[in-house]
Amino acid sequence: MSSETIKLASDLIARASVTPDDAGCQEMLIERLSAIGFTCESMVFDDVTNLWARRGNAGPVLAFAGHTDVVPPGPLEKWHSDPFVPEIRDGVLYGRGAADMKSSIAAMVTACERFVEQHADHSGSIALLITSDEEGIAINGTVRVIEALQARGEKIDWALIGEPSSHEHVGDVSKNGRRGSIGAKLVIHGVQGHVAYPHKVDNPIHRAMPALHDLARHEWDQGNQFFPPTSLQISNINSGTGAHNVVPGHAEVLFNLRYSTEIDARQIIETTKVILDKHELDYDINWSISGYPFLTPEGELVKAAQQAIRQHTGLTTNLQTTGGTSDGRFIAPTGAQVLELGPVNDSIHKVNEHVDIGELDTLSDIYQSILKNLLT
Repeated sequence: MSSETIKLASDLIARASVTPDDAGCQEMLIERLSAIGFTCESMVFDDVTNLWARRGNAGPVLAFAGHTDVVPPGPLEKWHSDPFVPEIRDGVLYGRGAADMKSSIAAMVTACERFVEQHADHSGSIALLITSDEEGIAINGTVRVIEALQARGEKIDWALIGEPSSHEHVGDVSKNGRRGSIGAKLVIHGVQGHVAYPHKVDNPIHRAMPALHDLARHEWDQGNQFFPPTSLQISNINSGTGAHNVVPGHAEVLFNLRYSTEIDARQIIETTKVILDKHELDYDINWSISGYPFLTPEGELVKAAQQAIRQHTGLTTNLQTTGGTSDGRFIAPTGAQVLELGPVNDSIHKVNEHVDIGELDTLSDIYQSILKNLLT
């Protein structure tokens, strides 16, 4: 018979909650959490549904954070089974969201149920912050909930995020930080004209190439113990009229930097300006910051997770900051310790997304032990 964690994960997968649609997932969670003494508050911002559930009124607050939304399944014919009909084959649970991250949410809920049954009078508070806007533009999800909590004086001390952090076995890797992400749209202006009259044109592509070369090879920093060096990647270059004999009037370039705690966004913007100005370009540039870097190098949360992982797996978890952004970027600036711990991430966003059902139960046990380590 399947465990409660596997059953709940399957029920969540069965709801086609493609971002930002929650598809009723949070209603299921509210029913389970209310039954064990959580006060559940639905926070709806525009088309996004969020849940703030809390058990207890005192601090410290340990908040599990996650998202019920999933990315689109992609070409259905490439799936071995319907992505929204959970199926277990050879000890593996398949379905969109199995790894990212409905299984983690199920493990959080069942861990809370067992913990509350054994420690009804636990110290501090347990909370769950669940959004349906993590895989999308992420403007009406966790960031809005955090703003609402801060406005009324509620503070999260420890945030345990269920993002799929593990590489080969659950718990082998935990994320104690993430790099920042800053992107730019650069438009280089030139003078359009006939290619046969180069003295009458100003080719923005030619002008851009030396500057982009300098940007791409620039050493922004050397990283540190937890972060690799900051890196810049050019993701798109667009120019031209479609005719081979016309010099274009402008060139558009998109690039992104994933940056460490050794540098800040202001320094990146200023350095980029110096490099571009050196090449005497006529340009406009617009910046967008999708996340600031954060780091929890040590503290009660990291220690509690390390102990729990070792207890249930025998592994010494490897603390890393690799990967893209997560909603931890919205929680960490409040002063909370933040750690990401979830299932193996090999199949996330792919067709035939899956999770090992044995490791799902292990993850729930780890979450329960973290609760015990911090709140008893």
